[in-house]
Amino acid sequence: MLVGLIAGDADHVVRDARLAERHGFDYLGCGEHLFFHGPTPNAFVQLAAAAGATSRIRLVSAVTLLPLYPAALAAKLAVTLDRVSAGRFELGVGAGGEYPAEFAAVGVDPTTRFRRLDEGLRVLRALFTGERISLEGESVVLSDVALRPAPVQAGGPPIWLGGRRAGAIRRAGRYADVWMPYMVDPRMLHDGLARARAVADEAGRPHDAVSGAVFAWTCVDPDRDWARETGIAAVSATYAQDFSDLADRYLVLGTPEEVVSRLQEYADAGADRVLIQVAASDAGRERVIATLARDVLPRLRESPLD
Repeated sequence: MLVGLIAGDADHVVRDARLAERHGFDYLGCGEHLFFHGPTPNAFVQLAAAAGATSRIRLVSAVTLLPLYPAALAAKLAVTLDRVSAGRFELGVGAGGEYPAEFAAVGVDPTTRFRRLDEGLRVLRALFTGERISLEGESVVLSDVALRPAPVQAGGPPIWLGGRRAGAIRRAGRYADVWMPYMVDPRMLHDGLARARAVADEAGRPHDAVSGAVFAWTCVDPDRDWARETGIAAVSATYAQDFSDLADRYLVLGTPEEVVSRLQEYADAGADRVLIQVAASDAGRERVIATLARDVLPRLRESPLD
């Protein structure tokens, strides 16, 4: 299992990137919103800064809200970041919709977000070839154009598809290299990945074209009670709802032994990578990252998860 760490705020992304690389994480991830309940970054900008501060770790947007962008512009940003990072960038995309104000701010009707996402995925795949293309859709017209310079990675940056509902699973099967849901238990991950691969079969793609991942809100500490209380409080604040009754199902909380065991369940369900979003703030975040590096990553490397 490949393990990634989600970066913190823009003020500390370079520090987080260097720390994650030094500790041996495989990915540095960055989410984004234009507006949300609290401060949020832009993934392309933060990951460009991270690219300049590192040399090995792979970089993934988790996730870029594709319907907020003109699709060709998102493709240009992704390919530029692919080149800036010497081929280390992977593009995670999703529909968004939890915060309608960010759609209104860019003149996008949130009810069109799924159509825009489908169309955007087609545009990404076409432009990532580096070839000249023509394509006309509901919100895009490409007339014999090609992205120059072309991506470093053949076929462009790998595409991750976020979301856990039927539409997201269908899109993952048709377009994505990785399906990464969040707020799922291992059974949901297993069943969704099976459906995504069935869609890939129907679309004429290889059965194993889609890999499984999980976005895991995580708080780990030798003090189990502190880890659980801190993690539940952080996620509840982020989503403006009480996660007390959902924690055991959807969050990864507890001692290092409990966290490794839970990640093994996701691995057994088909996830070959996990992106860890630290469910803590300020000094608590540093405490959790230190525990991950000291007490979790070494055990993952030694276990069948690898």
